[in-house]
Amino acid sequence: MPTRRINIDGREWQVYPSGFLTQYVGDEFGLIFVTGAGDGREVRVTRYSPMGVRSREQSLAECDDAQLVALFRASQPGARSPEAGYRS
Repeated sequence: MPTRRINIDGREWQVYPSGFLTQYVGDEFGLIFVTGAGDGREVRVTRYSPMGVRSREQSLAECDDAQLVALFRASQPGARSPEAGYRS
């Protein structure tokens, strides 16, 4: 999967499509934001509905930095997210 890098509040984040599919697969995609490594790693997730494009990879490539920052601001910690590997 393609990865984007973006600097938010002085920290570099990797951004990539989650690959997790929901019933809204044609309209809604997940993004994972990751910074750090090991025990210091932080994961945040969000969902978004791109305009026009129906490919997760292409929609991420078409997002500009301002859109990614806005999606990051709407993201939530990934500790209990299926996109980040949480299983109940």
